[in-house]
Amino acid sequence: MPSAGQKHASEARRRPTMRAVAERAGVSTSTASLVFSGRGPVAAATAERVRAAAADLGFSGPDPLASSLRRGRVGTVAVVVEGPLRYAFRDPFALGVLDGLAEELDAAGRTMLLVAQHPEEPERAVDQLATQAVDAAVFPLCGIADNPLVDHLGARGVPVVGSGAPVDPRVSHVRTDEEAGIALTTRHLLDLGHTRLGHVAMPLSPGVRTATAGLQDVETAGYPDARDRARGFLALAGAHAPVVQTADLTVEAGEEAGRLLLAVPADVRPTAVVCQADLLAAGVMRAAAALGLRVPEDLSVTGFDGVDLPWLDETLTTVVQPGVEKGRALGRLVRRVLDGEQVGDEPFPTSLRVGTTTAAPPG
Repeated sequence: MPSAGQKHASEARRRPTMRAVAERAGVSTSTASLVFSGRGPVAAATAERVRAAAADLGFSGPDPLASSLRRGRVGTVAVVVEGPLRYAFRDPFALGVLDGLAEELDAAGRTMLLVAQHPEEPERAVDQLATQAVDAAVFPLCGIADNPLVDHLGARGVPVVGSGAPVDPRVSHVRTDEEAGIALTTRHLLDLGHTRLGHVAMPLSPGVRTATAGLQDVETAGYPDARDRARGFLALAGAHAPVVQTADLTVEAGEEAGRLLLAVPADVRPTAVVCQADLLAAGVMRAAAALGLRVPEDLSVTGFDGVDLPWLDETLTTVVQPGVEKGRALGRLVRRVLDGEQVGDEPFPTSLRVGTTTAAPPG
């Protein structure tokens, strides 16, 4: 049996409630609530009595989480990023998407809860989100096609928005046509007269290393965006065109892939390389320079995303999909879902920007 002192200490640690304030002030709970909300007429003397009671009890105001739950909203949107969060903050395209998404959600009075999901242990994110109250979830940077978070969020009735993945009818997407996008640069090179094209892909599946990839790797890929870009390239360049998939989305990985493609005899070496990301293209250009190849005189290189790379000496020929605007589009879709609209997939346009890294093949 707890002593009177122990009971008092326990009550002191407990957060005071609006009801306790109302009882201390001698008013109804609804009247006390009106004082704190400022949304109704309350006599000045009564309001002062309520504030004095709150001060005596150490009551600072209504519990925002409890209030949000009563309204059916907590004001928080989960933003799921695959891999360590630091990787997203090093990728200029990812930064643009997150920036645009944050702008739109902030305008709606909502906050972002960033959730890192390990690509090889995606189920760990389920445990992380299980303790969080969220109104919606966004997968802004694509990711794995089959994600265990969808079942978890679906069971909770949390709407989900993505940018191509997870692949599930319960997810509404702002969708880039990846095959058509990569076709813009591939066709550009073919029109310039190139017949030997190589391809540097983002990771096709979780846990891969930088290495050559075949048709089987493409067709069984776990990442829909990388798979579809590779499909779009091969459809135009030919099924036997060399493909190298990278271990991650960095300049260093692009350089390693570039060496695999280019450190071969000149008569079989590609005269043009189509890359799935601008950072990978920058790495291929670094590998070309190390091998004594000039861009674009000896080798043409293209990217994807259209990000600003001020440290690159050349203007990259690339597929432009503005990251900030894509993030805004995702944010607008989230807002519509939370407003109760029935939404479907929305297309996101791409365009070709011809820079100084492509030219006719040598000779």
